[in-house]
Amino acid sequence: MKLSTVKTYLHREQGLLVGLVAGAALVGGFINLAGEMLEGDTQAFDVAFLKSLRMNGDLATPHGPSWMLDAMRDITALGGVTVLSMVSALAIAFLLTRGRVKQASYTMLATGGGALMGKLLKTLFARERPEVVPHLVEVTSLSFPSGHSMNSAIIYLTLAVMISRSFDERRARIFTIGTAALLVLAIGFSRLYLGVHYPTDVLGGWTVGASWALAMGLIATRLQERHQIEEPGNDPVADTKKAAV
Repeated sequence: MKLSTVKTYLHREQGLLVGLVAGAALVGGFINLAGEMLEGDTQAFDVAFLKSLRMNGDLATPHGPSWMLDAMRDITALGGVTVLSMVSALAIAFLLTRGRVKQASYTMLATGGGALMGKLLKTLFARERPEVVPHLVEVTSLSFPSGHSMNSAIIYLTLAVMISRSFDERRARIFTIGTAALLVLAIGFSRLYLGVHYPTDVLGGWTVGASWALAMGLIATRLQERHQIEEPGNDPVADTKKAAV
Protein backbone atom coordinates (compact mmCIF):
# COMPACT_ATOMS: atom_id res chain seq x y z
CA MET A 1 0.00 0.00 0.00
CA LYS A 2 1.36 3.43 -0.94
CA LEU A 3 2.33 5.87 1.82
CA SER A 4 -0.04 8.52 0.41
CA THR A 5 -2.92 6.04 0.57
CA VAL A 6 -2.12 5.22 4.20
CA LYS A 7 -2.02 8.93 5.10
CA THR A 8 -5.36 9.53 3.40
CA TYR A 9 -6.92 6.60 5.25
CA LEU A 10 -5.58 7.79 8.63
CA HIS A 11 -6.79 11.32 7.93
CA ARG A 12 -10.29 10.04 7.19
CA GLU A 13 -10.36 7.88 10.29
CA GLN A 14 -9.22 10.79 12.45
CA GLY A 15 -11.94 12.96 10.94
CA LEU A 16 -14.52 10.27 11.70
CA LEU A 17 -13.32 10.02 15.30
CA VAL A 18 -13.48 13.78 15.80
CA GLY A 19 -16.97 13.83 14.29
CA LEU A 20 -18.18 11.04 16.55
CA VAL A 21 -16.79 12.77 19.65
CA ALA A 22 -18.39 16.07 18.65
CA GLY A 23 -21.70 14.33 17.96
CA ALA A 24 -21.64 12.56 21.31
CA ALA A 25 -20.91 15.88 23.04
CA LEU A 26 -23.86 17.55 21.32
CA VAL A 27 -26.25 14.73 22.18
CA GLY A 28 -25.01 14.65 25.77
CA GLY A 29 -25.42 18.42 26.01
CA PHE A 30 -29.00 18.22 24.78
CA ILE A 31 -29.91 15.45 27.22
CA ASN A 32 -28.41 17.41 30.11
CA LEU A 33 -30.14 20.63 29.04
CA ALA A 34 -33.49 18.88 28.63
CA GLY A 35 -33.17 17.30 32.07
CA GLU A 36 -32.44 20.62 33.76
CA MET A 37 -35.28 22.29 31.87
CA LEU A 38 -37.78 19.65 32.97
CA GLU A 39 -36.65 20.04 36.58
CA GLY A 40 -37.06 23.83 36.39
CA ASP A 41 -33.39 24.57 37.04
CA THR A 42 -33.13 26.85 34.00
CA GLN A 43 -36.24 28.92 34.65
CA ALA A 44 -34.53 31.79 36.46
CA PHE A 45 -31.95 32.15 33.70
CA ASP A 46 -34.60 31.92 30.98
CA VAL A 47 -36.74 34.65 32.50
CA ALA A 48 -33.83 36.98 33.26
CA PHE A 49 -32.44 36.68 29.72
CA LEU A 50 -35.76 37.49 28.02
CA LYS A 51 -36.30 40.51 30.28
CA SER A 52 -32.77 41.75 29.55
CA LEU A 53 -33.74 42.18 25.88
CA ARG A 54 -36.62 44.56 26.75
CA MET A 55 -36.70 48.14 28.01
CA ASN A 56 -36.84 48.66 31.78
CA GLY A 57 -40.41 49.39 32.76
CA ASP A 58 -41.75 48.54 29.29
CA LEU A 59 -41.46 44.83 28.53
CA ALA A 60 -43.35 45.29 25.26
CA THR A 61 -40.48 47.31 23.76
CA PRO A 62 -37.18 45.59 22.86
CA HIS A 63 -33.79 47.26 23.07
CA GLY A 64 -32.23 48.57 19.87
CA PRO A 65 -32.99 51.01 17.05
CA SER A 66 -36.43 51.16 15.48
CA TRP A 67 -35.39 49.13 12.43
CA MET A 68 -34.18 46.20 14.57
CA LEU A 69 -37.66 44.79 15.14
CA ASP A 70 -38.42 44.61 11.42
CA ALA A 71 -35.01 43.06 10.79
CA MET A 72 -35.60 40.37 13.42
CA ARG A 73 -39.00 39.54 11.93
CA ASP A 74 -37.41 39.18 8.51
CA ILE A 75 -34.61 36.99 9.86
CA THR A 76 -36.96 34.78 11.85
CA ALA A 77 -38.99 34.13 8.66
CA LEU A 78 -35.89 32.43 7.22
CA GLY A 79 -36.43 29.66 9.78
CA GLY A 80 -40.10 29.16 8.96
CA VAL A 81 -41.55 26.10 7.25
CA THR A 82 -42.26 27.86 3.94
CA VAL A 83 -38.78 29.28 3.46
CA LEU A 84 -37.02 26.12 4.65
CA SER A 85 -39.10 23.99 2.27
CA MET A 86 -38.25 26.28 -0.65
CA VAL A 87 -34.54 26.32 0.20
CA SER A 88 -34.48 22.52 0.47
CA ALA A 89 -36.24 22.13 -2.86
CA LEU A 90 -33.85 24.55 -4.57
CA ALA A 91 -30.78 22.83 -3.11
CA ILE A 92 -31.99 19.42 -4.24
CA ALA A 93 -32.78 20.86 -7.68
CA PHE A 94 -29.25 22.28 -7.85
CA LEU A 95 -27.74 18.86 -7.15
CA LEU A 96 -29.98 17.30 -9.78
CA THR A 97 -28.91 19.84 -12.39
CA ARG A 98 -25.32 18.77 -11.74
CA GLY A 99 -26.27 15.15 -12.29
CA ARG A 100 -25.72 14.24 -8.64
CA VAL A 101 -28.88 12.16 -8.36
CA LYS A 102 -27.82 9.95 -5.46
CA GLN A 103 -26.60 12.91 -3.43
CA ALA A 104 -29.86 14.75 -4.11
CA SER A 105 -31.87 11.72 -2.94
CA TYR A 106 -29.78 11.40 0.21
CA THR A 107 -30.17 15.13 0.91
CA MET A 108 -33.94 14.85 0.60
CA LEU A 109 -34.03 11.96 3.08
CA ALA A 110 -31.66 13.73 5.48
CA THR A 111 -33.62 17.00 5.60
CA GLY A 112 -37.01 15.29 5.68
CA GLY A 113 -35.94 12.91 8.45
CA GLY A 114 -34.58 15.78 10.51
CA ALA A 115 -37.80 17.75 10.23
CA LEU A 116 -39.81 14.71 11.36
CA MET A 117 -37.51 14.18 14.34
CA GLY A 118 -38.00 17.82 15.35
CA LYS A 119 -41.78 17.45 15.45
CA LEU A 120 -41.50 14.33 17.59
CA LEU A 121 -39.23 16.08 20.10
CA LYS A 122 -41.60 19.02 20.46
CA THR A 123 -44.49 16.67 21.15
CA LEU A 124 -42.40 14.69 23.64
CA PHE A 125 -41.42 17.66 25.84
CA ALA A 126 -44.64 19.67 25.35
CA ARG A 127 -43.24 22.85 26.93
CA GLU A 128 -45.53 25.88 26.77
CA ARG A 129 -44.40 29.15 25.21
CA PRO A 130 -42.92 31.81 27.51
CA GLU A 131 -45.27 34.50 28.79
CA VAL A 132 -42.50 36.53 30.40
CA VAL A 133 -42.65 39.30 27.80
CA PRO A 134 -45.21 40.14 25.09
CA HIS A 135 -44.72 38.18 21.87
CA LEU A 136 -43.78 40.35 18.90
CA VAL A 137 -44.87 37.74 16.33
CA GLU A 138 -47.74 35.28 16.38
CA VAL A 139 -46.94 31.74 17.55
CA THR A 140 -49.11 28.67 18.14
CA SER A 141 -46.86 25.61 18.55
CA LEU A 142 -45.00 24.23 21.57
CA SER A 143 -41.73 25.68 22.83
CA PHE A 144 -38.94 23.11 23.46
CA PRO A 145 -36.84 22.73 21.47
CA SER A 146 -37.24 25.83 19.32
CA GLY A 147 -38.58 24.72 15.94
CA HIS A 148 -37.03 27.64 14.08
CA SER A 149 -33.62 27.07 15.69
CA MET A 150 -33.74 23.31 15.28
CA ASN A 151 -35.18 23.15 11.78
CA SER A 152 -32.93 25.91 10.46
CA ALA A 153 -29.92 24.05 11.87
CA ILE A 154 -31.15 20.76 10.42
CA ILE A 155 -31.94 22.21 6.99
CA TYR A 156 -29.25 24.86 6.48
CA LEU A 157 -26.40 22.92 8.09
CA THR A 158 -27.36 19.62 6.46
CA LEU A 159 -27.67 21.31 3.07
CA ALA A 160 -24.38 23.14 3.59
CA VAL A 161 -22.63 19.89 4.51
CA MET A 162 -24.10 18.08 1.52
CA ILE A 163 -23.49 20.85 -1.00
CA SER A 164 -19.96 21.43 0.31
CA ARG A 165 -19.25 17.79 -0.47
CA SER A 166 -19.55 18.77 -4.12
CA PHE A 167 -16.41 20.92 -3.76
CA ASP A 168 -12.78 19.86 -3.67
CA GLU A 169 -11.57 23.23 -2.33
CA ARG A 170 -11.32 23.41 1.45
CA ARG A 171 -12.02 27.16 1.49
CA ALA A 172 -15.24 26.68 -0.44
CA ARG A 173 -16.39 24.06 2.06
CA ILE A 174 -15.54 26.25 5.05
CA PHE A 175 -17.31 29.25 3.53
CA THR A 176 -20.45 27.25 2.74
CA ILE A 177 -20.74 25.69 6.20
CA GLY A 178 -19.70 28.90 7.99
CA THR A 179 -22.35 30.94 6.19
CA ALA A 180 -25.02 28.40 7.13
CA ALA A 181 -23.87 28.44 10.78
CA LEU A 182 -24.08 32.25 10.99
CA LEU A 183 -27.58 32.15 9.51
CA VAL A 184 -28.67 29.55 12.07
CA LEU A 185 -27.29 31.66 14.94
CA ALA A 186 -29.11 34.75 13.67
CA ILE A 187 -32.43 32.90 13.37
CA GLY A 188 -32.10 31.53 16.90
CA PHE A 189 -31.38 34.96 18.36
CA SER A 190 -34.36 36.42 16.52
CA ARG A 191 -36.65 34.05 18.42
CA LEU A 192 -35.33 35.40 21.72
CA TYR A 193 -35.53 39.03 20.60
CA LEU A 194 -39.16 38.51 19.61
CA GLY A 195 -39.92 36.93 23.00
CA VAL A 196 -41.39 33.70 21.66
CA HIS A 197 -38.80 31.27 23.04
CA TYR A 198 -36.71 30.74 26.15
CA PRO A 199 -32.91 30.67 25.68
CA THR A 200 -32.91 26.98 26.58
CA ASP A 201 -35.42 26.34 23.77
CA VAL A 202 -32.99 27.87 21.28
CA LEU A 203 -29.95 26.10 22.73
CA GLY A 204 -31.84 22.81 22.57
CA GLY A 205 -32.79 23.44 18.96
CA TRP A 206 -29.21 24.27 18.00
CA THR A 207 -27.74 21.15 19.61
CA VAL A 208 -30.30 18.83 18.02
CA GLY A 209 -29.94 20.42 14.60
CA ALA A 210 -26.15 20.51 14.69
CA SER A 211 -25.89 16.89 15.83
CA TRP A 212 -28.26 15.78 13.05
CA ALA A 213 -26.31 17.68 10.38
CA LEU A 214 -23.05 16.24 11.71
CA ALA A 215 -24.43 12.70 11.64
CA MET A 216 -25.70 13.16 8.10
CA GLY A 217 -22.29 14.47 7.04
CA LEU A 218 -20.45 11.50 8.55
CA ILE A 219 -22.80 9.03 6.89
CA ALA A 220 -22.40 10.85 3.58
CA THR A 221 -18.62 10.58 3.89
CA ARG A 222 -18.83 6.83 4.32
CA LEU A 223 -21.24 6.49 1.42
CA GLN A 224 -18.93 8.51 -0.81
CA GLU A 225 -15.96 6.36 0.19
CA ARG A 226 -17.96 3.31 -0.86
CA HIS A 227 -19.01 5.08 -4.11
CA GLN A 228 -22.68 4.82 -3.14
CA ILE A 229 -23.19 8.55 -3.65
CA GLU A 230 -21.19 10.95 -5.80
CA GLU A 231 -17.77 11.98 -4.49
CA PRO A 232 -16.48 15.58 -4.22
CA GLY A 233 -15.33 16.87 -7.58
CA ASN A 234 -17.29 14.16 -9.40
CA ASP A 235 -19.49 16.24 -11.73
CA PRO A 236 -21.39 13.95 -14.13
CA VAL A 237 -22.67 16.90 -16.18
CA ALA A 238 -19.21 18.35 -16.71
CA ASP A 239 -17.79 14.88 -17.45
CA THR A 240 -20.49 14.32 -20.09
CA LYS A 241 -19.68 17.63 -21.78
CA LYS A 242 -15.96 16.82 -21.84
CA ALA A 243 -16.65 13.40 -23.34
CA ALA A 244 -18.82 14.97 -26.04
CA VAL A 245 -16.00 17.36 -26.98
